[in-house]
Amino acid sequence: MAQKIVNPDEEVVLGEERDRVRLITLNRPRLLNVISSKVVSLLAEYLEKWEKDSNAELVIIKGAGRAFSAGGDLKMFYDGRTLKDSCLEVVYRMYWLCYHIHTYKKTQVALVHGISMGGGASLMVPMKFSVVTEKTVFSTPEAGIGFHTDCGFSYIHSHLPGHLGEFLALTGARLNGKELVAAGLATHFVPSEKLPELEKHLIIINSGDEKAVRSVIEEFSTEVQIDEQSILNKQAIIDECFSKDTVEEIIKSFEAEASKEGNSWIGPVLKGLKRSSPTGLTITLRSIREGRDQTLSECLKKEFRLTMNVLRTTISGDVYEGIRALTIDKDNAPKWEPQTLDKVSNDKVDLVFQPFEEHLELEIPEKEECRWDGKYENSGYATLKARV
Repeated sequence: MAQKIVNPDEEVVLGEERDRVRLITLNRPRLLNVISSKVVSLLAEYLEKWEKDSNAELVIIKGAGRAFSAGGDLKMFYDGRTLKDSCLEVVYRMYWLCYHIHTYKKTQVALVHGISMGGGASLMVPMKFSVVTEKTVFSTPEAGIGFHTDCGFSYIHSHLPGHLGEFLALTGARLNGKELVAAGLATHFVPSEKLPELEKHLIIINSGDEKAVRSVIEEFSTEVQIDEQSILNKQAIIDECFSKDTVEEIIKSFEAEASKEGNSWIGPVLKGLKRSSPTGLTITLRSIREGRDQTLSECLKKEFRLTMNVLRTTISGDVYEGIRALTIDKDNAPKWEPQTLDKVSNDKVDLVFQPFEEHLELEIPEKEECRWDGKYENSGYATLKARV
């Protein structure tokens, strides 16, 4: 059962206050609730206001229509490709917001029905409670189009069991609702027909008490049992292949496993991996690996550098070619530059990981009393823009 479609002429994010409960609805149903600059600004505005509001205890977030959120607005990035740093502000605001979602002080519940991909999933996974259904589809497919796994997922994926994180980031493999719970990327599985009733009951309890919220969700949730053919039952193969040092070695190892009996599932995954951007794959693997030894703040700062360097085509223009092939011309025939993994040099990749000057880094507030500081409008970028 899809979430009720709200009037699309209204705000792209709706915020409601019902006594001690606060509701956020991502409201771009015709565009699968993709995340635009306006979406990011409104989310940040609501979340800051409600965290500081002593009357607000529980925040519920959901998507209008048949998707939770399909992630970043790729057309927004593509349309800004010829303008200098046209998307810098929204990127800065989004990663800054990701930190605050991970560390939010009030109880949050994400009701995730339908597509939850890329940046959209960053509004689901970090929540205290993330409820998924049989209609939920998750993936982080950014590497395939010449981008990288961002919005905190270089931290999240690097902390998954074994080398599942590398697998999900490099292949863009999809997980369903039950798999998300089994992998620890969601907390509860609720059949979709029960989701509206669950929402009503969460509003009725009118409390952010974690035990009370958990108790209500568990009344509606069911135990999950993943299918025998689930990718989560292939952990041994994934760990063997995706533990290799380079993408080339990963593919070679994966090819060797594909030739063995019972491994027919590898063929389609391998085909997709080989069609992906060599630059995107290389950057993504390094980012996930670094994430294992980084804090959330360090990962977000790193992702900000990577994103800006990718959008600035510092070493490759693959991201725009990937978006063109996927969503603009839809020919699914990207022409990568360079075309092969062996042509992606370590020296060039080093360039996109280099720290920026201190005043141009993503500013993550370190002290609790200042946790909502560091906004874009107070950043070095806003200062530079004001001087122009």
